[in-house]
Amino acid sequence: MKLETKRLILRKIKLSDLDDIIEGVNNINISKCTVSIPFPYAKKDGIWFINDCLKGWEEKKKYNFVIVLKSEKKVIGAIGLSDVNLDVGKAETGSWINEKYWRNGYITEAKIALNEFAFNELKLNKLNSPVFVSNKASNATQLRVGYVLEGCLKENDLCKATDKIHDCNQYALFKKNWKKVLPKLKKHLDKKIKSLK
Repeated sequence: MKLETKRLILRKIKLSDLDDIIEGVNNINISKCTVSIPFPYAKKDGIWFINDCLKGWEEKKKYNFVIVLKSEKKVIGAIGLSDVNLDVGKAETGSWINEKYWRNGYITEAKIALNEFAFNELKLNKLNSPVFVSNKASNATQLRVGYVLEGCLKENDLCKATDKIHDCNQYALFKKNWKKVLPKLKKHLDKKIKSLK
């Protein structure tokens, strides 16, 4: 399974991705924004992540993709769907990106591809995206991509890297709204990419 965009390839994870994953995730600025990524991030954590991703694909309950930057042929992040429920037509999204590649629109670009896969290939109706209230960049990305805030769960999630409990914003995106926001989002991304050249 492979999804392709202008600058990225989203594909199934491989054991050979281990070094790029460790390089990208072994960073407190990334792990402090997530529930499940420990810090420091060791080789055993990366191997567990790869095996968990592959198991998720087999069970059709998780679809985690690594984000490969075409120009460097390098894994710069990961994005995926978890808790996939085809009966209800919903799943949860999550992502991370190597800090060296922040603020280049890569997550927006990857989210467009993932959302298209979720709504058109898996025929889902709703995507949920939980985000720590303190993670300003990710909260802004959810809104820009068309998600709406459904509520905030107080003292809801424990961050493995810091042992701190966080309030968590719950965002949702419905297929009918995605169709409306997609053309505008593509224009925004094209403008962003041009401004980086």
